[in-house]
Amino acid sequence: MIRIDDVVRSIEYDKASEIISGFIMEAVENAKANGIVLGLSGGIDSSVTYMLAVKALGPSRVHVLVLPDTRTTPEEDVRDALELANKFGSKTYLIRIDNIVDSYSILPFFDINDKIPTGNLRARIRMSILYYYANKKGLLVLGTGDRSELFLGYYTKYGDGGVDALPIGSLLKTQVRKMGEYLGVPEKIIIKPSSPRLWPGHMAEEELGLKYEEIDLVIYALLDRNIPLEKIPEETGVLPSKVEKIIRMHRSTRHKRKTPPIARLPWIRDVIREI
Repeated sequence: MIRIDDVVRSIEYDKASEIISGFIMEAVENAKANGIVLGLSGGIDSSVTYMLAVKALGPSRVHVLVLPDTRTTPEEDVRDALELANKFGSKTYLIRIDNIVDSYSILPFFDINDKIPTGNLRARIRMSILYYYANKKGLLVLGTGDRSELFLGYYTKYGDGGVDALPIGSLLKTQVRKMGEYLGVPEKIIIKPSSPRLWPGHMAEEELGLKYEEIDLVIYALLDRNIPLEKIPEETGVLPSKVEKIIRMHRSTRHKRKTPPIARLPWIRDVIREI
Protein backbone atom coordinates (compact mmCIF):
# COMPACT_ATOMS: atom_id res chain seq x y z
CA MET A 1 0.00 0.00 0.00
CA ILE A 2 1.23 3.51 -0.84
CA ARG A 3 1.69 5.69 2.23
CA ILE A 4 2.14 9.42 2.60
CA ASP A 5 5.80 8.84 3.52
CA ASP A 6 6.27 7.39 0.02
CA VAL A 7 4.90 10.61 -1.45
CA VAL A 8 7.15 12.82 0.66
CA ARG A 9 10.27 10.73 -0.01
CA SER A 10 9.68 10.60 -3.77
CA ILE A 11 11.31 14.03 -4.15
CA GLU A 12 15.03 14.78 -3.84
CA TYR A 13 14.71 18.15 -2.17
CA ASP A 14 18.23 19.37 -2.81
CA LYS A 15 17.90 18.75 -6.54
CA ALA A 16 14.34 20.09 -6.62
CA SER A 17 15.39 23.33 -4.93
CA GLU A 18 18.18 23.81 -7.48
CA ILE A 19 15.84 23.16 -10.41
CA ILE A 20 13.15 25.49 -9.08
CA SER A 21 15.66 28.23 -8.32
CA GLY A 22 17.00 27.87 -11.86
CA PHE A 23 13.44 28.07 -13.19
CA ILE A 24 12.86 31.36 -11.36
CA MET A 25 16.13 32.83 -12.60
CA GLU A 26 15.39 31.78 -16.19
CA ALA A 27 11.86 33.21 -16.06
CA VAL A 28 13.22 36.58 -14.93
CA GLU A 29 16.00 36.57 -17.52
CA ASN A 30 13.67 35.58 -20.38
CA ALA A 31 11.27 38.39 -19.47
CA LYS A 32 14.17 40.84 -19.03
CA ALA A 33 12.59 41.69 -15.68
CA ASN A 34 14.31 43.33 -12.73
CA GLY A 35 13.20 40.63 -10.33
CA ILE A 36 9.98 39.28 -8.87
CA VAL A 37 7.19 40.27 -6.52
CA LEU A 38 5.01 37.88 -4.56
CA GLY A 39 2.30 38.06 -1.96
CA LEU A 40 3.63 36.66 1.31
CA SER A 41 0.80 35.40 3.49
CA GLY A 42 2.65 33.77 6.38
CA GLY A 43 1.63 30.31 5.11
CA ILE A 44 3.78 27.44 3.91
CA ASP A 45 3.36 27.84 0.13
CA SER A 46 4.26 31.52 -0.07
CA SER A 47 7.08 31.09 2.46
CA VAL A 48 8.70 28.26 0.48
CA THR A 49 8.25 30.18 -2.78
CA TYR A 50 9.81 33.26 -1.21
CA MET A 51 12.87 31.39 0.05
CA LEU A 52 13.40 29.69 -3.31
CA ALA A 53 13.17 33.10 -5.01
CA VAL A 54 15.76 34.52 -2.59
CA LYS A 55 17.98 31.53 -3.34
CA ALA A 56 17.62 32.20 -7.07
CA LEU A 57 17.87 35.98 -7.20
CA GLY A 58 19.07 37.28 -3.86
CA PRO A 59 16.83 39.24 -1.48
CA SER A 60 17.28 42.61 -3.23
CA ARG A 61 15.51 41.33 -6.37
CA VAL A 62 12.66 39.72 -4.45
CA HIS A 63 9.93 42.17 -3.48
CA VAL A 64 7.25 41.27 -0.95
CA LEU A 65 3.71 42.53 -0.49
CA VAL A 66 1.84 41.46 2.64
CA LEU A 67 -1.85 42.03 1.88
CA PRO A 68 -4.10 41.14 4.81
CA ASP A 69 -7.73 41.95 5.39
CA THR A 70 -7.91 42.38 9.17
CA ARG A 71 -11.35 40.74 9.23
CA THR A 72 -10.06 37.49 7.75
CA THR A 73 -6.28 37.41 8.26
CA PRO A 74 -4.96 36.52 11.72
CA GLU A 75 -2.36 38.95 13.02
CA GLU A 76 -0.10 35.93 13.59
CA ASP A 77 0.06 35.37 9.83
CA VAL A 78 1.04 38.99 9.25
CA ARG A 79 3.80 38.77 11.87
CA ASP A 80 5.13 35.51 10.41
CA ALA A 81 5.24 36.99 6.89
CA LEU A 82 7.00 40.17 8.00
CA GLU A 83 9.51 38.30 10.15
CA LEU A 84 10.50 36.05 7.26
CA ALA A 85 10.88 38.89 4.76
CA ASN A 86 12.75 41.08 7.24
CA LYS A 87 15.13 38.23 8.08
CA PHE A 88 16.44 38.32 4.52
CA GLY A 89 16.05 42.07 4.01
CA SER A 90 13.69 42.07 1.02
CA LYS A 91 11.83 45.25 0.11
CA THR A 92 8.52 44.72 1.88
CA TYR A 93 5.21 46.57 2.04
CA LEU A 94 2.37 45.85 4.45
CA ILE A 95 -0.89 46.94 2.84
CA ARG A 96 -4.17 46.23 4.59
CA ILE A 97 -6.87 45.80 1.96
CA ASP A 98 -9.92 46.35 4.19
CA ASN A 99 -10.75 49.75 2.70
CA ILE A 100 -10.28 48.50 -0.86
CA VAL A 101 -12.73 45.66 -0.24
CA ASP A 102 -15.17 48.08 1.39
CA SER A 103 -14.93 50.45 -1.60
CA TYR A 104 -16.87 47.89 -3.62
CA SER A 105 -19.93 48.91 -1.59
CA ILE A 106 -20.47 51.45 -4.37
CA LEU A 107 -21.86 48.52 -6.37
CA PRO A 108 -25.63 48.13 -5.90
CA PHE A 109 -25.29 44.35 -5.66
CA PHE A 110 -22.30 44.23 -3.29
CA ASP A 111 -22.75 42.42 0.02
CA ILE A 112 -19.67 41.88 2.15
CA ASN A 113 -21.40 38.91 3.79
CA ASP A 114 -21.52 37.01 0.48
CA LYS A 115 -18.83 34.56 1.55
CA ILE A 116 -17.52 33.13 -1.72
CA PRO A 117 -17.96 36.19 -4.01
CA THR A 118 -16.36 38.50 -1.45
CA GLY A 119 -13.65 35.95 -0.66
CA ASN A 120 -12.75 35.67 -4.34
CA LEU A 121 -12.84 39.47 -4.58
CA ARG A 122 -10.16 39.64 -1.89
CA ALA A 123 -7.96 37.31 -3.94
CA ARG A 124 -8.53 39.40 -7.09
CA ILE A 125 -7.77 42.65 -5.28
CA ARG A 126 -4.47 41.15 -4.15
CA MET A 127 -3.70 40.09 -7.72
CA SER A 128 -4.39 43.58 -9.09
CA ILE A 129 -2.13 45.18 -6.46
CA LEU A 130 0.67 42.73 -7.23
CA TYR A 131 0.41 43.47 -10.96
CA TYR A 132 0.31 47.22 -10.40
CA TYR A 133 3.50 46.98 -8.39
CA ALA A 134 5.07 44.58 -10.90
CA ASN A 135 4.32 46.96 -13.79
CA LYS A 136 5.72 49.90 -11.83
CA LYS A 137 8.97 48.15 -10.95
CA GLY A 138 9.49 45.93 -14.00
CA LEU A 139 8.97 42.67 -12.11
CA LEU A 140 7.31 39.30 -12.65
CA VAL A 141 4.48 38.21 -10.37
CA LEU A 142 5.48 34.91 -8.83
CA GLY A 143 2.63 32.57 -7.94
CA THR A 144 2.61 30.41 -4.83
CA GLY A 145 0.17 27.64 -5.84
CA ASP A 146 1.25 24.03 -5.35
CA ARG A 147 0.46 20.89 -7.36
CA SER A 148 -2.34 19.78 -5.04
CA GLU A 149 -4.15 23.10 -5.44
CA LEU A 150 -3.61 23.15 -9.20
CA PHE A 151 -4.97 19.62 -9.59
CA LEU A 152 -8.09 20.41 -7.56
CA GLY A 153 -8.55 23.87 -9.01
CA TYR A 154 -8.44 25.11 -5.44
CA TYR A 155 -7.59 28.73 -6.16
CA THR A 156 -9.36 31.84 -7.42
CA LYS A 157 -9.47 32.29 -11.16
CA TYR A 158 -7.77 35.61 -11.97
CA GLY A 159 -6.99 35.91 -8.26
CA ASP A 160 -4.14 33.87 -6.81
CA GLY A 161 -4.33 31.98 -10.11
CA GLY A 162 -3.34 35.17 -11.98
CA VAL A 163 0.46 35.02 -12.04
CA ASP A 164 3.45 34.92 -14.39
CA ALA A 165 5.09 31.73 -13.11
CA LEU A 166 4.38 28.91 -10.65
CA PRO A 167 7.68 27.70 -9.16
CA ILE A 168 6.24 25.12 -6.74
CA GLY A 169 3.52 23.89 -9.10
CA SER A 170 5.23 20.47 -9.29
CA LEU A 171 5.23 19.94 -5.51
CA LEU A 172 2.31 18.38 -3.65
CA LYS A 173 1.29 20.10 -0.41
CA THR A 174 2.99 17.50 1.79
CA GLN A 175 6.14 17.88 -0.31
CA VAL A 176 6.00 21.66 0.06
CA ARG A 177 6.09 21.24 3.84
CA LYS A 178 9.12 18.96 3.53
CA MET A 179 10.77 21.47 1.21
CA GLY A 180 10.12 24.07 3.89
CA GLU A 181 12.05 21.93 6.37
CA TYR A 182 14.91 21.59 3.90
CA LEU A 183 15.06 25.35 3.28
CA GLY A 184 14.81 26.29 6.94
CA VAL A 185 11.34 27.82 6.95
CA PRO A 186 10.36 28.48 10.59
CA GLU A 187 8.62 25.47 12.13
CA LYS A 188 5.61 27.54 13.20
CA ILE A 189 4.90 28.17 9.51
CA ILE A 190 5.57 24.58 8.45
CA ILE A 191 3.03 23.14 10.90
CA LYS A 192 0.42 25.85 10.35
CA PRO A 193 -2.83 24.52 8.81
CA SER A 194 -3.34 25.67 5.23
CA SER A 195 -5.83 28.46 4.69
CA PRO A 196 -6.49 30.97 1.87
CA ARG A 197 -8.01 33.28 4.55
CA LEU A 198 -10.70 34.49 2.14
CA TRP A 199 -13.35 34.76 4.87
CA PRO A 200 -13.33 34.63 8.68
CA GLY A 201 -12.29 31.22 9.99
CA HIS A 202 -11.53 29.94 6.48
CA MET A 203 -9.53 26.69 6.62
CA ALA A 204 -8.58 24.73 3.50
CA GLU A 205 -9.12 21.15 4.68
CA GLU A 206 -12.40 22.09 6.33
CA GLU A 207 -13.71 23.63 3.11
CA LEU A 208 -12.44 20.74 0.98
CA GLY A 209 -13.75 18.08 3.35
CA LEU A 210 -10.46 16.26 2.74
CA LYS A 211 -7.01 16.12 4.28
CA TYR A 212 -4.08 17.03 2.06
CA GLU A 213 -2.47 13.69 2.93
CA GLU A 214 -5.44 11.99 1.26
CA ILE A 215 -5.43 14.35 -1.71
CA ASP A 216 -1.71 13.92 -2.26
CA LEU A 217 -1.91 10.14 -2.03
CA VAL A 218 -4.55 10.07 -4.76
CA ILE A 219 -2.68 12.47 -7.07
CA TYR A 220 0.60 10.63 -6.57
CA ALA A 221 -0.98 7.22 -7.17
CA LEU A 222 -2.85 8.40 -10.25
CA LEU A 223 -0.26 10.58 -11.98
CA ASP A 224 3.13 9.44 -10.67
CA ARG A 225 2.49 5.73 -10.20
CA ASN A 226 -0.03 5.32 -13.05
CA ILE A 227 -2.38 3.28 -10.88
CA PRO A 228 -5.82 2.82 -12.49
CA LEU A 229 -8.46 5.00 -10.93
CA GLU A 230 -10.59 2.08 -9.75
CA LYS A 231 -7.63 0.58 -7.83
CA ILE A 232 -6.59 3.75 -6.01
CA PRO A 233 -8.74 3.16 -2.87
CA GLU A 234 -7.15 -0.28 -2.42
CA GLU A 235 -3.62 1.01 -3.08
CA THR A 236 -3.85 4.10 -0.87
CA GLY A 237 -6.46 3.34 1.78
CA VAL A 238 -8.38 6.48 0.78
CA LEU A 239 -12.14 5.83 0.78
CA PRO A 240 -13.72 5.45 -2.67
CA SER A 241 -16.10 8.35 -1.95
CA LYS A 242 -13.13 10.63 -1.26
CA VAL A 243 -11.29 9.50 -4.39
CA GLU A 244 -14.43 10.24 -6.39
CA LYS A 245 -14.67 13.68 -4.80
CA ILE A 246 -11.06 14.51 -5.66
CA ILE A 247 -11.54 13.46 -9.27
CA ARG A 248 -14.84 15.34 -9.46
CA MET A 249 -13.16 18.52 -8.23
CA HIS A 250 -10.38 18.11 -10.77
CA ARG A 251 -12.76 17.63 -13.68
CA SER A 252 -15.12 20.45 -12.68
CA THR A 253 -12.26 22.98 -12.57
CA ARG A 254 -10.70 22.26 -15.96
CA HIS A 255 -11.63 25.76 -17.11
CA LYS A 256 -9.22 27.23 -14.55
CA ARG A 257 -6.25 25.45 -16.08
CA LYS A 258 -6.97 26.51 -19.67
CA THR A 259 -6.89 29.76 -21.57
CA PRO A 260 -10.37 31.09 -22.44
CA PRO A 261 -11.95 29.34 -25.44
CA ILE A 262 -12.13 31.25 -28.73
CA ALA A 263 -14.99 30.99 -31.23
CA ARG A 264 -13.38 29.51 -34.34
CA LEU A 265 -14.33 30.74 -37.83
CA PRO A 266 -13.93 28.02 -40.45
CA TRP A 267 -12.02 30.22 -42.93
CA ILE A 268 -9.41 31.24 -40.34
CA ARG A 269 -6.48 28.83 -40.30
CA ASP A 270 -4.79 30.05 -37.10
CA VAL A 271 -6.46 32.33 -34.62
CA ILE A 272 -3.15 32.91 -32.85
CA ARG A 273 0.13 31.39 -33.95
CA GLU A 274 3.50 31.97 -32.39
CA ILE A 275 5.91 33.36 -35.01
